Amino acid sequence: MAIEIKAPTFPESVADGTVATWHKQPGDAVKRDELIVDIETDKVVLEVLATADGVLGAIVKGEGETVLSDEVLGSIQEGGAAAAAPAAAAAPAAAAAAPAAAEGEDDPVAAPAARKLAEENGINIASVAGTGKGGRVTKEDVVAAVAAKKAAPAAAPAKAAAPSAAAPVFAAGDRIEKRVPMTRVRATVAKRLVEAQSNMAMLTTFNEVDMTEVMALRSKYKDLFEKSHNGVRLGFMSFFVKAATEALKRFPAVNASIDGGDIVYHGYADIGVAVSSDRGLVVPVLRNAELMSLAEIEGGIATFGKKARDGKLSMDEMTGGTFTITNGGTFGSMMSTPIVNPPQAAILGMHNIIQRPMAINGQVVIRPMMYLALSYDHRLIDGKEAVTFLVTIKNLLEDPARLLLDI
Repeated sequence: MAIEIKAPTFPESVADGTVATWHKQPGDAVKRDELIVDIETDKVVLEVLATADGVLGAIVKGEGETVLSDEVLGSIQEGGAAAAAPAAAAAPAAAAAAPAAAEGEDDPVAAPAARKLAEENGINIASVAGTGKGGRVTKEDVVAAVAAKKAAPAAAPAKAAAPSAAAPVFAAGDRIEKRVPMTRVRATVAKRLVEAQSNMAMLTTFNEVDMTEVMALRSKYKDLFEKSHNGVRLGFMSFFVKAATEALKRFPAVNASIDGGDIVYHGYADIGVAVSSDRGLVVPVLRNAELMSLAEIEGGIATFGKKARDGKLSMDEMTGGTFTITNGGTFGSMMSTPIVNPPQAAILGMHNIIQRPMAINGQVVIRPMMYLALSYDHRLIDGKEAVTFLVTIKNLLEDPARLLLDI
């Protein structure tokens, strides 16, 4: 009995998706709830699991093809696993009886593009180690084999090193280019950032914050904090989130958004935390962050970070947000102008902490300083309001007791 494999039901905000990766090939045995295929949308990667035990049948939608909500991707032959087992057992005997395949014969586990490139460069496809799914030889594998052949023509054939998808390794002097399609997540981010700059009057104001008190507080209590909160580590981001939620209460326009001809003021603070992943920048949202403790904020951010790395963020976790915080300092950035994430009205940029000489009470002292940047939509937020908002965050961080005393 054939069971259809369907794409997930997409939310209204997602029109379609792209088949990212088939983890199984036709004829492979599958088990119920086993990951079969990944569908990449504009926001997240959705996993499609097997609904029954059996064997993967025909694939209707291949990698790179566009799919709609609930569209058929392929099929599973239910109960086919049992039939596949005898066939697998008979394979060695059949292989022993059959003559060896001709050296130039098409390899069924080699991608067509890889096979063509191998032929053009005089490479025996059977000698190339495949790094794709199930040992499939990819075009990148052949590129690496060609590079190795040119670099050491007199050397004995060696197993080609597996190329990295993110940073392919080419032999010196080779003018090889690698072209890969832009992921839907990165393409969507690019489109939205360009639209943001085109459709709003965006400005950025800067300030600097002395991190002495926050760093001292963290240093004093981080071990006790981690022990008291089941391994949750105390970082800097939770202080910034708490300071931002307090400042947003005092300056509601910074937490608002424009909807047509209306201004929508939000009576809650859903804080988006920008996270970098292999597929691009994602912004999961801490719901009602104004009600969260430092431990809850740190725990939520840690969970988001792990999910982003594993590609497990859900659509709901990526939707909404009234204000965003991004931390370029993680990568060493000293100054930047972050771009507002529509329909939000502002975004706070954190940066690297640098020991710098500062004049305090007539004395030159070395202090850990961080530049802050607030980009905002000038259609909604006045310059005075933006500057005062950023000064409020600065004051709250330089004297963290204000967060407890609400002053």
